[in-house]
Amino acid sequence: MTSAVTLEHPQVPSLNKAQAFAARTHKLFIGGQWVDPLDGKSFASHNPATAAKHADIAEASAADVDRAVVAARAAMDDPEWSEMKPSRRARLINLLADALEANIDEFAALETLDNGMPVRDAKFFHIPYAIESLRYNAGWATKLNGETVALSGMGTWHAYTLREPVGVVAQIVPWNAPLAMACAKIGPALAAGCAVILKPAEETSLTALRLAHLVEEIGFPAGVFNLLTGFGEPAGAALTAHPGVDKVTFTGSTEVGRLILRAAAGNFKRVTLELGGKTPVIVLPDADPLKAVEGAARAIFTNAGQVCNAGSRLFVHERHFDQVVDGVGKIADAMKLGSGFDADTTMGPLISQEQRDRVRGYVKSGVSDGATLHAGGREIDGEGFFVAPAVLTGTSAEMAVRREEIFGPVLCAMSFADQDLDRIAADANASDYGLGAVVWTNDLSAAHKLARKLKAGTVRVNGGGLDPALPFGGFKQSGWGRENGREGVDAYTEVKSVAIAL
Repeated sequence: MTSAVTLEHPQVPSLNKAQAFAARTHKLFIGGQWVDPLDGKSFASHNPATAAKHADIAEASAADVDRAVVAARAAMDDPEWSEMKPSRRARLINLLADALEANIDEFAALETLDNGMPVRDAKFFHIPYAIESLRYNAGWATKLNGETVALSGMGTWHAYTLREPVGVVAQIVPWNAPLAMACAKIGPALAAGCAVILKPAEETSLTALRLAHLVEEIGFPAGVFNLLTGFGEPAGAALTAHPGVDKVTFTGSTEVGRLILRAAAGNFKRVTLELGGKTPVIVLPDADPLKAVEGAARAIFTNAGQVCNAGSRLFVHERHFDQVVDGVGKIADAMKLGSGFDADTTMGPLISQEQRDRVRGYVKSGVSDGATLHAGGREIDGEGFFVAPAVLTGTSAEMAVRREEIFGPVLCAMSFADQDLDRIAADANASDYGLGAVVWTNDLSAAHKLARKLKAGTVRVNGGGLDPALPFGGFKQSGWGRENGREGVDAYTEVKSVAIAL
């Protein structure tokens, strides 16, 4: 039992309940049972707004990974799961979504305790997105069909394809949107009939732990869902290299993605990677500058910029450059940094001291390299891992602040003079990443043409965001494969061809 600091925020529903859950003794969930790690280790989890410890989390070892893989494999071999009717799988997933919705206030409070995000963002976006991901994917359980195929060879044949679950799946989720990303992976895997081993980021384990309790209460077959809390080394590394794991899906940094590819080579695991981004936001001359200001600020400052698809490169036509950049700068300067439980907070902390130092370092390096700090960027003293948003102008393509993923509220703004869509796209595409792009325009023709030219997995025009029905993933070093939509479910299946001579 941890001696967590009690926070007083009477306006936040279920905060006391969330704190009580955080202070509990936490274990690993393997084979339908809560078990202690074999080596008995645990680690501390901290509130990023205060740096205070609020939980002790069980630390899984490689031996615990072995246990989880055995449990998941047994579930795949057990007719209770392998022969379960698709409608029953859908029912279980929907029950999980219902239980999550019934406890939304507690989950929102847990997410804010662990991640630091404003609790209203957790309650009105992150947790609802998690719920909708489960419900959307539950619908696919009854629709994963093969097709009949007309063969051209000699003879008379009845040929068809089947879609079968890929098997045991290791799912490694990040700390920036812990529950939303977990449910976006769990939903399609369970709909396809796979068995899941979930490993949350060590910084943000609480909502995954609480979710596992819901799984237990609902009555999923033992071993279908397993939860390993712990670190990338040894638990994550052991999962990705384990010969009993058939697929790995990972959301996180490009550097770790490369390590996972090497580890997965042993048994040619199926791999889905959603990695880094350096999303361009393009404001064309016909765009509404006021809408562009709001959209550009939201694209980079949401979740303190800790978003893989954050709009960290802003390209504005010279007609609107001053108005848009000044407008975004004013929003940056007006941001109220504080605890996610404070009603007037508009930006929470970064996840850790390490991340705060990293983001501050990028801002300092940009200024040192010749960029101008147009707005924000002030030093924040006191407890917690806070960084003020920053808007930089005068950057060049060679600067690290403009070239590398920062994962913080740092925006590089550039102007362009002409309306040549090829040149605009070339500047936007001048990145190792290709996760997303945003275009602001009222010209429908330009929107369609530019969308085709941008090397990005998702192109949003005049706003918008993630949706469980819309495939999401990146080009280039932003990853492999797609999540969400039909493509996201298919990624958890193997196609089998059957040909019968008649």
